[in-house]
Amino acid sequence: MPAKILIVDDEKNIVDILRFNLEKEGFETIEAYDGKEAIEKALRAKPDIILLDVMLPIFDGFTVCRKLRERIQTPIIMLTAKEEEVDKILGLEMGADDYVTKPFSPRELIARIKSNLRRSTIESSSQTPDIIYAFDLEIDIARYEVVKNGEVIDLTAREFSLIKFLVQNAGKVFSRETLMEKIWDYEYFGDMRTVDVTVSRLREKLSRNINEYILTKRGVGYYFRKD
Repeated sequence: MPAKILIVDDEKNIVDILRFNLEKEGFETIEAYDGKEAIEKALRAKPDIILLDVMLPIFDGFTVCRKLRERIQTPIIMLTAKEEEVDKILGLEMGADDYVTKPFSPRELIARIKSNLRRSTIESSSQTPDIIYAFDLEIDIARYEVVKNGEVIDLTAREFSLIKFLVQNAGKVFSRETLMEKIWDYEYFGDMRTVDVTVSRLREKLSRNINEYILTKRGVGYYFRKD
């Protein structure tokens, strides 16, 4: 079955271009032209990935992302014409897995889509029933959940992949470039700020003390404390 992609953009010409290139790659596509329609189709059609423009009627992309994250963990790639770093950070904080700045080449976007789909497929197909215990955290691989003191922590797919990887390699320091390659699975390196934002968001969700679990090795990268 071809992967199903929900394209959300209020500009029909952009939707048409995206549809053409994605269907040429063998993907199935569905479209939405405003924030309300995007939420309805995402919940009803259950796409494998969502391409979500920021500037939308009714609900903007950030609001759509936040509302969807309350219900589903489908990978979301934000499409934005804005260059400001704060917009990219906001998208990640709302739960987006990735972002692409317009104008972008179809080749770049398809590479990002395949990367996110590949990562999502690997994680969702895992049959390992093991639970990884790290301090007061329980990382349930099969259920794709992180539990702290009996409470399930609401993580995005990317955040889960990152914490699982760091815990499985506790004590080892990983550079931003290595984490980008291992977790985002890019064939090229993206914006290293993406790693920083995701780590920061994880720290906030897991602990009031930002250094309780994930530590920074100055000038090198990040690691999960071993003891």
